[in-house]
Amino acid sequence: MVAPLDRGAPEHRAFGDLPELLMPGDCLVLNDTRVIPARLLGRKDTGGQAEVFLLKRLAGDEWEALVRPARRMHPGTVVTFGEVLVATVLAKPERGKTIVRLAYEGELEPALSQVGVTPLPPYIRRERQDSSDRQRYQTVYAMEPGAVAAPTAGLHFTAEMLDTLRTRQIRTVFLTLHVGLGTFAPISAERIEDHKMHAEQFSISSEAAETINRTRADGGRVIAVGTTVVRTLESCCDDGGRIEPNNGETDIYIKPGHDFRAIDGMLTNFHLPRSSLIVMVAALVGRERILELYDMAIARRYRFYSYGDCMLIV
Repeated sequence: MVAPLDRGAPEHRAFGDLPELLMPGDCLVLNDTRVIPARLLGRKDTGGQAEVFLLKRLAGDEWEALVRPARRMHPGTVVTFGEVLVATVLAKPERGKTIVRLAYEGELEPALSQVGVTPLPPYIRRERQDSSDRQRYQTVYAMEPGAVAAPTAGLHFTAEMLDTLRTRQIRTVFLTLHVGLGTFAPISAERIEDHKMHAEQFSISSEAAETINRTRADGGRVIAVGTTVVRTLESCCDDGGRIEPNNGETDIYIKPGHDFRAIDGMLTNFHLPRSSLIVMVAALVGRERILELYDMAIARRYRFYSYGDCMLIV
């Protein structure tokens, strides 16, 4: 679906039409985070089964994680995963999350690849994960490992599409935001203004910032591919919309009333109700407009959520 920001009539197009829907000089900004096989199923040193779900790397080989059975995973508990990876529980901080230290030989990513399971959104319910999910739940340009969820607006892209965009002089640049489990957290507060946003690690290079700023200076549009890119850019811009290179964490919560300074449009999937993602899109187009667009998508049988269709808002 193509939804004009000027509230014009939406169009219904195929994703392959994207290059002709953009203009030479525009810049697509994509999130190159890579989903890691973060779900680890193993056995405790006492023999019982245990699960460690890696959430965020802290320092060295220490990670923030969710563990099960939580009540029996005391500091000092050791969990073994196959013959390549061991986790030791260090501490139990607040909010139900645990600190674990991983031990392995060589590099971490090959070890995780051997024993880990790719985390899928909770609404994808299968008794056993499809072997193709490790490849399908990953963008073709994923580079930086650390996410526990895919930046799903990017799942539509192929290498051929990226080549076509560049041939048509549409710029593509990459930043990194490691998508956390909080991306699935529903808004439980009575008022959306009271929702507490999760923090996620991000990085944007000086080269990427320079390309984005040059696009604006040359009269082109900056189009964010996904809500994670919007969060990063809106966290790294000054009052005039100029992007500054940076790395750190952002817990920005974009809701109606937000003054968008860094983007001129976005490509996004159709999101779950009562999520911070749909609230962000409503902040960009307006509450009544987003309800109208979603009603239209339902009537036309668009597919929703991670493996679904998408909307270009420009």
